[in-house]
Amino acid sequence: MFTVAQLFYLIFAVLVLLIAIFLFYQRSLTGLHKRIIDAREGLLLSVDIPAILPPFVRSLLNDYNITNARLGSTFKTVEECQSRVLKERDKIDAILQSLASALLTVSNELNINMVNQQAHEIFAKDGETLIGINLFDLIYFTVMDRDILRDCFLYKKPIRNLEIALNINSRLRWFSLNLSFLSKSEDEMEAIITLHDISENRELQETLASREKLVAMGQLAAGIAHELNTPLGNILGYTQLLKKNMLEQGEPHEYITIVEDETRRCSKIINDLLNYASQEKCDGEVCDINQLLVNISDTFLKCRMQRYGIAINMELQEGLPSVEGSCGQLEIVLTNLIINAIQCLQGVDAPFVTLRSWQDDNHYVYICVEDNGPGIPEDIRRNIFDPFFTTKEVGAGSGLGLSISQALLSKRGAFIKYDAEYIDGARFIIGLPFIDLHRETT
Repeated sequence: MFTVAQLFYLIFAVLVLLIAIFLFYQRSLTGLHKRIIDAREGLLLSVDIPAILPPFVRSLLNDYNITNARLGSTFKTVEECQSRVLKERDKIDAILQSLASALLTVSNELNINMVNQQAHEIFAKDGETLIGINLFDLIYFTVMDRDILRDCFLYKKPIRNLEIALNINSRLRWFSLNLSFLSKSEDEMEAIITLHDISENRELQETLASREKLVAMGQLAAGIAHELNTPLGNILGYTQLLKKNMLEQGEPHEYITIVEDETRRCSKIINDLLNYASQEKCDGEVCDINQLLVNISDTFLKCRMQRYGIAINMELQEGLPSVEGSCGQLEIVLTNLIINAIQCLQGVDAPFVTLRSWQDDNHYVYICVEDNGPGIPEDIRRNIFDPFFTTKEVGAGSGLGLSISQALLSKRGAFIKYDAEYIDGARFIIGLPFIDLHRETT
């Protein structure tokens, strides 16, 4: 039997032991609780496991450390995957932004939700965003193209290389449209659209298509030139005979001289047409642009303008260098332009035609023919140099004037263009390479 003192000491020892075990457990659990709080903040740290612990506490702390380590490995894998995803996203974005084609993606409601840089440059105005705009509000399709796109979304059919014409910045441009859907589900209308500018290819195709017409036109011009040379020669011969039998003074002699000069000019034009239809020859001829413009204004064009009350303005830069090639072909070109201007000025108040010349530092001399008429509508500007294209009534024009002019100028390294920025009428600009005397003499 235990005495009272022994029993008291035994109970005291048991209490001390229990208190020590409790404090030891509390210390371990407090450390675990702290690590759990750290884990919630994203800091995964292991728990220290004392050597003297009951088995179930050791197992609990060990399981926590294992779970903690596996979570750390998982998070590291996730971060690596996220990094790779971001790199791939940036790579794909760089590819999309560098595409030569405009790219747009549309939502189920056909609103734009992503574009690349090319699309922004083509369609954005004043820096406004394209995101959220409806596809049919952004791009103004023709009725036929709009119907094709609506059927495409209605029956969920892709589109391959549909050629469409869009008016971009007051210029008609051609695009090849491709459309693919992002999901096969019938309820998902999200799609990706690419628009590739094929305007240059289209123009090249049209140029090649009109090549045969130009060849036939050259053969026709050669045939007509041969036929006209004979009567022109007869006119010139009889004119010279008449001059011999007339006094050198008086109006009849002056008229005969004018007829003779104009006949020679017609013969010169005929010869130029023959040269146009044949192979190009290096004849070494040059042309004084200002003198040519003065001659044209002083002949039948000036008379016709006075008859119709059309003023002619001359703005010629002095000291222009001569241009390569004869004046005859240029006279054909300028005559076509001025006659077109005269016909367009019918019914215009205070009509006028301005002839202007100047040069720049790029070895070109320029001629400008402009009027204050109604101008050329935007929808037909791209066709004005096509052979046989005309807006005049049947019998009033052949549609060959501008196409012949362009062909004649191209053969001598020159060009002609319509100035779309001129809004007070019509303006055509001719660029001619001039003779560089410094290069000729060195």
